[in-house]
Amino acid sequence: MTKKVAVITLGKHVSTFYENIIKSLFGDLVSISSYSVLNGSINNIDNADVFVVTTDAFEDINDYKKYLPADTPKVELNVEFTKKNIEALMKVPKGTCAYFVNLSEIMVRECIARLSQLGINHINLVPCFPGAKLAKECGLAITVGESRYVPETVKNIIDLGHRVPDSNTVVEMALRLKLDYLLERENFKEYFNSIASSNYNFNQIFDRSLNMESQFEILMEIIDAGIIGVNESDVIYACNSKAVEITGINKVQAIQTQVKSTFPFLPIYECRQTGKKITNRLVKFKGVDINVTVAPVIRRNEYIGAFATIQRFTEEESKQQNLRIQLLNKGHKAKYTFDDIIGESDTVKKACAIAKKMAANNSAVLITGESGTGKELFAHAIHNESDRKNNPFIAINCAAMPDNLLESELFGYEEGSFTGAKKGGKLGLFEFAHKGSIFLDEVEGMSPALQIKLLRVIQEREIMRVGGNTIISVDVRIIAASNENLEKLVTKGVFRSDLYYRLNTLPIQIPPLRDRGEDIMILLEDIKKKLNGQFELSPQVKNAFMVHDWNGNVRELHNYIEYLTYLDKDYIEYEDLPVSFHKGLNIKPKIHENDLEVNLLKKISGNKLDDYCFVLEMLYNGYVKQTTMGRNSIAEHAKSLGRFLTQQEIRSILYDLNNLGLIKMSHGRGGTKINEKGIKVYNNLKAN
Repeated sequence: MTKKVAVITLGKHVSTFYENIIKSLFGDLVSISSYSVLNGSINNIDNADVFVVTTDAFEDINDYKKYLPADTPKVELNVEFTKKNIEALMKVPKGTCAYFVNLSEIMVRECIARLSQLGINHINLVPCFPGAKLAKECGLAITVGESRYVPETVKNIIDLGHRVPDSNTVVEMALRLKLDYLLERENFKEYFNSIASSNYNFNQIFDRSLNMESQFEILMEIIDAGIIGVNESDVIYACNSKAVEITGINKVQAIQTQVKSTFPFLPIYECRQTGKKITNRLVKFKGVDINVTVAPVIRRNEYIGAFATIQRFTEEESKQQNLRIQLLNKGHKAKYTFDDIIGESDTVKKACAIAKKMAANNSAVLITGESGTGKELFAHAIHNESDRKNNPFIAINCAAMPDNLLESELFGYEEGSFTGAKKGGKLGLFEFAHKGSIFLDEVEGMSPALQIKLLRVIQEREIMRVGGNTIISVDVRIIAASNENLEKLVTKGVFRSDLYYRLNTLPIQIPPLRDRGEDIMILLEDIKKKLNGQFELSPQVKNAFMVHDWNGNVRELHNYIEYLTYLDKDYIEYEDLPVSFHKGLNIKPKIHENDLEVNLLKKISGNKLDDYCFVLEMLYNGYVKQTTMGRNSIAEHAKSLGRFLTQQEIRSILYDLNNLGLIKMSHGRGGTKINEKGIKVYNNLKAN
C-alpha cells in the first residue's frame, strides 16, 4: 500500500527539491504532495500518513494546530550540508573574504556556525541577508540556493544548492511510515554517507545484531545507564548490566520479582497512577545518590508497563559536561599561562602577583585596562592557575553581537522560542562552561536587561534558557573585562551599580605599555622571534620606540613588528617606520636628537630621574676637572651630600647611560667618562 507524504515549506521553490530526495529514497512506496505557506496552498491540505514540515514553515506551535490534523504523525525537516559542499569550500584559499548569503540573519548565522563545526574555519565568512548592512567588501559570495540575494557587485559565486534533509529526519520518516526496513538498502546507505555529519552506521548496527539475541538486548546493553523494565503488574522483566553495577542487585535476583520489593526507590506506582513521565528525581539507595527517570509505556491509551533509567548522580553530571563540550565541538581550553605574560617591569609583576592570588578564589574577577594591553591573556592565565583548569574556558565578546543573539548564545534557548530556533533547542555558553570559567570581554556592551540576567547568574548560580521556564543550576566562574571606566558608566546610569560591585569583587588593572618602558624591548624581541623577524633596529629607532605613546599598547607594537618584518631589511632606520608611527610619538617628528635622548632618559629613569641627573652631574664635573669617576667615588660624593645610592644602583644607572650613548664606561683605572652627547643632554636637563 502506497503511503502518503505531505511536504510543507515556507516557499514553493524548495518543495520540489525535497520531493525529489524523498522519492529517490522511498520510490513508489510513497506518493508526495507539496504545500506552501506563502502561496496559500497550505489552506487546502489533504490527509496524509505523515507530514514533513520545514523548520521555517510555521512561526509557532499554534500554526501546527491550525493547519495540520492533531492525530497525524509529523516530522520536522532539519537540513544539513553534504560532503561535496564541504569539499568545495575546502578548496577556497585560506583567508578569503566571502559573503555567506541566505534569507535571514538567523539562517545565515546558523549556517556559518554549522560550517565552523564541520571544519570550515579558513574562510572569513561575512553574514549577508536582505537588509544587512555590509561594512566589508568581499569578492566572493557563498550561498545555499539563494543567489538572488547576492549583492550585484559580487561576480564570483559558489552556490552550494539547498541543504539536504539530515539523517535523523530521514530515519524518523521511515519509522513514522513503518518503512524502517528500507534503511538497510544501499541507496539509504549511500545517502547517509553523502551527508557531512552522518553518524548512522548501518553496517555496524546490523553486524552487532547478528551476535545478540535481539535488538532489545542490544539497546539495553549499549545504553550507558541502568535500565529496569516492568510490566503492567509492576513485575520486573528487564534489567541491564549497568543497573546491576549501580544497585549491586543481581539480575537473576531481580527478574520476575515485584519492583517495590527489589527496587523500592523507583516511583513506578506513581508513574502508573498518573500515566506521566517522572524525570530527574534524586533518590538515595545504599548510600548512593541516584538520578531516576521513569517513563510509562502506553499502547492504545492503556498502561502496559514502564521503563526506569538510573544513573549515579556524580557520574551523570561528569558525563553531561563531557557531552556539552562535544556538542560545542570546539576546543574551549585556556591557551595561555602566566609564563606567557612577557615583562620585567614592576607594574606587570605586580599585576601578575595579584592575578595569581585571585586565581585561587572562585569569586568574579574584573580586568580593566586599555585596548590591546592583554586582558584576555590574563583571563586565560587566571583560569589555568585555578582549580578549574581542566574544565572549559569560554571567551565571548559582549559588544560584538546584537543583544538578542548574545542572550541566546549565553543562556541558550528552548525549541520553538523564536522563528528559526533549532529543534530541541540549544545549550547556552553558561551551560557549556559548567565547572569552568567564562570570559566576558567588553562586558559594558551588555544591555540593561542582560545585565540583570548576568547578576542572577553571579548571585544565584542559576540560568533560564530563552523561552524556557526551567531553572538550571550552573557552577561557572565569571571573568569580565572592560576597556571603559565602569564607575563612570555606573554614575551615568549606563551600567548597573549592583552588577559592577559583584564583578568588581577581585579587580585587576592591566598597565598600558607606555608605563612599562623596560618591557618594550623585551616584548619587541619576543614578538620578532615569533614572527621570525631577522632585522636589527638602529639606535634612533630604539629610542623612538621608547618614547612612543603606544595608544594601541602591545597589539600596536605587534603590528609594527609585523610591518618591519615584511620590509625584509636587515637594518631598520628611522625613515623605515610607517607614517602612522609618528602620530604616536610624545615628540615632534623633526625634533632635535638631543631632545629625543632627554625624553628617552626621562622614560627610562621614571621616578629616579634625580639620581640619573646626579650621576651625570658627577661625570660632568669629572670632565671639567679632568678627573676620572668610578662607582666608588660617585657613591662617596652621594653619601657626603646625604643622598643614599648603593654601588649596585649606581652601576645600573651607568649601564643605562652607556646604552643611551651618553657616557663611555671603562674597566679598571680608566673610570667612566661623559661624552659630547652626554654633556649636551646634561645641559639640556639642567636648563629645564
